[in-house]
Amino acid sequence: MSDWKYDLDEVGEEAESEEEDERDQHLEPGSPSLENAFFVALGAATTLLVFARAILAVGG
Repeated sequence: MSDWKYDLDEVGEEAESEEEDERDQHLEPGSPSLENAFFVALGAATTLLVFARAILAVGG
């Protein structure tokens, strides 16, 4: 057993190909929950309010 934390086969070119394989896994789409949809709508409404106030402040 060596004193090193990682072996050569864990940090070489083979290790990079294993990481790429893990990244290539596709995510399955899920259905949004009501709570998540609420916070998305709240964020969109807040953004629109901020832009509207900024436009009105500059224009008027």
